[in-house]
Amino acid sequence: MSFDGLFTHAMVRELNETLAGGRIMKIHQPYPNEIFLVIRNNRTNYPVLLSAHPSFARAQISRIKYTNPQTAPNFAMMLRKHLEGAQLLRVEQVANDRMIKFTTSGRNELGDEEKTSLILEMMGRHSNLFLIDDPTQRILDLIKHVPADQNRVRTLMPGGTYVMPPKQDVVNPYETLDGLANLILDNPDVSDLAKGIQHTFQGFARDSAMELATVLQQDGDAMKLAQDWFAHFDKPAPRLISTEKGVDFAPFDWMTLAGNIVEYPTLSEMLDGYFAEKSERDRVQQQAAVVLRVVRNELKKNKTKIKKQQAELDAADNADEFKIKGELLTTYMHQIERGMTSIELPNYYDDNKPLKIALSNQIGPSQNAQKYFTRYNKLKTSVKYLNEQIVMAQEEVDYFENLLAQIDIASPKDIEEIRQELIQEGYMRVQSKKKQKPQVSQPEKFYATDGTLIEVGKNNLQNERLSMKTAAKSDIWLHTKDIPGSHVIIHDAEPSEETLLEGAMLAAYFSKARDSANVPVDYLPVRRLRKPNGSKPGFVIFEGQTTMAVTPDFAMVQKLRQNKPTQAQN
Repeated sequence: MSFDGLFTHAMVRELNETLAGGRIMKIHQPYPNEIFLVIRNNRTNYPVLLSAHPSFARAQISRIKYTNPQTAPNFAMMLRKHLEGAQLLRVEQVANDRMIKFTTSGRNELGDEEKTSLILEMMGRHSNLFLIDDPTQRILDLIKHVPADQNRVRTLMPGGTYVMPPKQDVVNPYETLDGLANLILDNPDVSDLAKGIQHTFQGFARDSAMELATVLQQDGDAMKLAQDWFAHFDKPAPRLISTEKGVDFAPFDWMTLAGNIVEYPTLSEMLDGYFAEKSERDRVQQQAAVVLRVVRNELKKNKTKIKKQQAELDAADNADEFKIKGELLTTYMHQIERGMTSIELPNYYDDNKPLKIALSNQIGPSQNAQKYFTRYNKLKTSVKYLNEQIVMAQEEVDYFENLLAQIDIASPKDIEEIRQELIQEGYMRVQSKKKQKPQVSQPEKFYATDGTLIEVGKNNLQNERLSMKTAAKSDIWLHTKDIPGSHVIIHDAEPSEETLLEGAMLAAYFSKARDSANVPVDYLPVRRLRKPNGSKPGFVIFEGQTTMAVTPDFAMVQKLRQNKPTQAQN
């Protein structure tokens, strides 16, 4: 479903129950449109994500790791000034809209009580996060400044008075369901009923309106069915559903969503599972813009190089033609006169069929013959060189395609290591002269159904450390067969068939073939891996592998993410 007003209702309830009364300890802004508040309540720290992202706007408790910039943005500094140390009084939804208000109470520099509010408006590309002075309703700051010439409806700049977004002519379903009975009578078709619900009641996205319309088609009291359905949002049973179209989420069991289900204890944990990769992809694309440009340019350059060299190699296949022409000119040199531009001679290599040979009128017969021999020798000599160059260029293509696949599965913290790798290999220049110690990222940890640790490398440097240094010689190494992807290590010398299958599933999922079926995966003990001298990071050779075919499954990956280690590994 969408993060609409109904889902916001359920999320606000969860946030209020978990966070109300807590204290704001830290404030971070790792990304331009997202704020993290670390709220301590009941002796637990809760990282609360407030996102005004145009595509992934939401509020939740998020355990996804993030990296802070070296210098905090101005908005984060303003939040720290007014909110650090403040108590979170309550979290509430504005009507049944996609708006969440966090009311806080703290003290300013003079020790006077200061009441402020954080208002998150989740409105697609118009999403925004406001810091409001409660007594005056003045905007202290907001995460997206919008000049007056771009928005004439209300002020979206610091110093202005906060005005609510324009109201829609719809009814809050948690206050009254008046009009629903008539809608049901007037719209027997499910699709028409969904449209009517969406236009009449507040907080409905198309998918949630369709779900309620489907529920109302069941036998029984329609109003009772509707009331029970709305009540589910107060006691959610969060789940991710893998369907043929992809992965979706729902706050409880939905009739319109069928597929493989992974259940979660809280809405926040479910959203972490759902958005982990979607928002990560967006963040990666932002942070990796320069890296991506370098990789794509190098890939394009080497593919063009192979194409040109292949054309030259094809031309070399016709080298014998130049040799024959040179020999014919030598044999029949007495027939050639200076100044001729062409001559037709019998080709004794082809039943004396006449062969027309182009000549230069600037040189003599002997020089014309020598010209053909020279071209022949040049082409024959070039074959070995061209073959070597094509092999080298193809290795570069494979390398950069592998990097593209890694960027596709990388988290923001992995991008820096890919950047460092490109610098080490000479494809990128060092941007800053300041010597900063590069942060070493870690492979992602998963646990098999039996609790066995499985680690997945997300870039070449990770892969190399994992396979050649961290893993024990008896551990099992997995990788997609002839497909760019991650190194996967099962930390067990003799894993069960189920664990082996789960490891192969991870190898297939974290590869270029994640959307394919029956992906071949090689596996063997780590001791059989070899790294050739001078090879690029993450490159290994091996023999004696076993191959199995698996189909990547997002639900399975999420399940392995949630699993806990065995007691021995704790």
